[in-house]
Amino acid sequence: MAIALENMMASEDRHGLLERLRLAIEAGEGDLIKDGQLLPERELMKTFGVGRRAIRDMLRTLEIEGMLFRRQGLGTFIKVIESKSTNIPSLTNRTSPQDIIEVRQEIEPILARLSADRATLLDIEQMKQFVRRAGEATSARQYERWDSAFHAKIAESVRNTLFWGVFDLVNSVRAEQRWISARDRVFSQELNEKLLKQHSDIISAIEARDPPAAELAMRKHLVTASSRIS
Repeated sequence: MAIALENMMASEDRHGLLERLRLAIEAGEGDLIKDGQLLPERELMKTFGVGRRAIRDMLRTLEIEGMLFRRQGLGTFIKVIESKSTNIPSLTNRTSPQDIIEVRQEIEPILARLSADRATLLDIEQMKQFVRRAGEATSARQYERWDSAFHAKIAESVRNTLFWGVFDLVNSVRAEQRWISARDRVFSQELNEKLLKQHSDIISAIEARDPPAAELAMRKHLVTASSRIS
């Protein structure tokens, strides 16, 4: 009984520490991060007062969630989800919501089809994590962060640099403030539940290694998603 209680308390403590790491990563700053990189494991151990195994378990969880990546011998780095591309403001000023919809409907179904052939098990697990986090969103801005991460993960899983460049450009314009503001006005739990169900359908097709089904599921999803800014 005492051991079980101790284990339960330890689990609760780890959950709190994990959430602290998540918040620091989302903020992109703080005493745990320097120049886009997390403190070394030994310093995190000292800061949190836990052992190396606990730290590595937390880092592994965050890596699966797509919030960071590790490079042996170099350290642990924050994974930037939102694009930092340049020349986006001038392009955005000349781009309409309909332009965004048309381009996404041409590109993203193809990416979903290719992802069904190329996505790794880790890619698929990260997609599921992003959908779960989007399901916990309480605002349009929170939802957009994880929705963007989900679509970016599909594009990344294709492992085609040129496709990724085109997707990143479109996603950068889509992420501009005025698009998010437009989506704020139609944010609703009912619509988000429908979008999240469609996300799950896309993942199911990718996981089943069914390219035509993945492409079709993405096309259906984009028709629904377009209603948020049309």
